[in-house]
Amino acid sequence: MLAAGLVVILLANAKLVGRILAPLDRLIHMMEQFDARRPHDRLPEQDGGVAASLAHSFNTLLSRLEVERATSSARALAAQEAERHRIAQELHDEVGQRLTVVLLGVSRVLDKAPGELTEELSLVQDNARSSLDEVRRLARGLRPGVLEDLGLVSALSAMATEFATHTGVRVRRYFEQGIPSLPAEVELVIFRVAQEALTNVTRHAHADTVEISLTRRAENIGLLVADNGKGLNGASTSEGIRGMRERALFVGGQLTVGPRSKGGTEVRLDVPLDRVSR
Repeated sequence: MLAAGLVVILLANAKLVGRILAPLDRLIHMMEQFDARRPHDRLPEQDGGVAASLAHSFNTLLSRLEVERATSSARALAAQEAERHRIAQELHDEVGQRLTVVLLGVSRVLDKAPGELTEELSLVQDNARSSLDEVRRLARGLRPGVLEDLGLVSALSAMATEFATHTGVRVRRYFEQGIPSLPAEVELVIFRVAQEALTNVTRHAHADTVEISLTRRAENIGLLVADNGKGLNGASTSEGIRGMRERALFVGGQLTVGPRSKGGTEVRLDVPLDRVSR
């Protein structure tokens, strides 16, 4: 009887300990599966007891980390944009103006040059003109004046046109009507993500068609850049994609990069409407 009683006590204790530890096991599993790249995700706190207390502490820590990360990202991105603006200004004011002077000088010499030098001077003139156009294109990419002057949709449209002209890739675009007015930092993030996605298409995809769209859904503003190229090929953790993820987190958005069902790669940025409302 004593042995039977001891067995019953042990079984009861085991069951009780199991009931206490089961929520902790579930909590540990959720922590292991937690993805910090998805902002505002939190662990459930409804189990009660020690597990709920640990989940609450974990969620509080996440909130503090998100605030600190957002502040740090804001400073880094602001510094990055300021440096972009400085370089764009230098390209425009220094390099661009000097190339313009070279073009004017070559044009004056070309009018007076003997016939045997005309061909060589024309070649110099063409190279200088091409260099000037490239400097202006780089300056526009570094400092998107059209974004500041005409807004996001016009800036994306101009970017798509320039991309098609420069690369020969066909661009299909769709910009939904009724996109709400967005804060400047959100517009800049969307613009930079689209810019980086198109740059990746040029460098890695070997695509002949790109789709770019900006839509408003029930709960977010969505940017999509998709191509019919050769796919990621292990490039999903590249520096450019990490930079896009950091920008997305800065405005509370979510970036997904993956293969398309038809082949190629798609980049999606979703920014919640509650983060874009003024």
